[in-house]
Amino acid sequence: MRTGIVMTARPGVEDLAARAEELGFSSFWVYDSPMVHGDPFVALALCAKATSRIKLGIGVTSPALRSAPATAAALGSLNALAPGRIVCGVGTGNTARRTLGMRPTKTAELESFTAALQNLTADRETDYREGTRSSRVRFLHVDGYVNTEDPVEFALAAFGPRVAAVAGRLGTGLISFALHAPEAWSALGQARRAAAQAAGNSERTHTYLISSLYLLADGEYRYGDAVKDAMGHIAVSALLLAVENPAFRAALPPEESAAVDRLLHLRGTTATAPDRHHTLYRNYLGRLTPEDRDLVVPSLVDRFGLIGTRDEIRQRIDALEKAGVDELVIQPVVDPEAEMAELARLLP
Repeated sequence: MRTGIVMTARPGVEDLAARAEELGFSSFWVYDSPMVHGDPFVALALCAKATSRIKLGIGVTSPALRSAPATAAALGSLNALAPGRIVCGVGTGNTARRTLGMRPTKTAELESFTAALQNLTADRETDYREGTRSSRVRFLHVDGYVNTEDPVEFALAAFGPRVAAVAGRLGTGLISFALHAPEAWSALGQARRAAAQAAGNSERTHTYLISSLYLLADGEYRYGDAVKDAMGHIAVSALLLAVENPAFRAALPPEESAAVDRLLHLRGTTATAPDRHHTLYRNYLGRLTPEDRDLVVPSLVDRFGLIGTRDEIRQRIDALEKAGVDELVIQPVVDPEAEMAELARLLP
């Protein structure tokens, strides 16, 4: 299985991208959450100038953040800096919308937005709408402002078969966050393949799993602080989803539901406060703070991290690969350079 790295967008991230390329990773990604991280297109432009081979990905953007023409121009500009190395993940904007106090966009918007990006970045016309007005648009650039010759790769953020089917219809790949169940990936792949066959699209696309990983030393406690520090950012993101999605919370076991209550208490807000997003997403996907460690209960460690001995981790990765995952993308949060070096040794 290929491996990649994902980081939050900030100044200096290009140095980590260059190091990831030196270590042999296949891809380097940044998140797109404007209210909590830096701009992904600025960050990847810096990464493009600092690297020459590694793929550069956005994980993930959303139709709620920018218009399709503006997003396509940004992708085309990156593609001019790093020809053929750009991957664009697209989703409904769960976090990017929640940090604004808004709900994610609809699947239909995701589909039309992604189709428009595919058309524009390939130098084709596409529909553009504002309210009741619509027109046909295409790039008018000349003299190398954007690159439409080399393809931009697209991957849709999916947790269920509905979006996977959209990926099949559009001929895109898939990307998912902390989805570690092989049977879930098998279901996504089946839905994508069925839709792709019905649409006459190629099935040769890539799938990406964004996750966290921690290799236990001999005799090390599986639920200790070092483990929590390595994967706690993903565990807390699951608790945040439970705050925002009552149906998701209702399915949680008691210890995880109690952790949601502790999270709300620590943030000084409630699940119904209209301004809860001001505090809930503080330090989102950043290194866990000591006071938040108590939120990461054992079941969250088991569900949302790849934690174990070398053999245990290899077995889990092999199962995911057999289920259809092509690339494992890890976010190092404690000591990124040291963690990347360890990952390169563990996951050749």
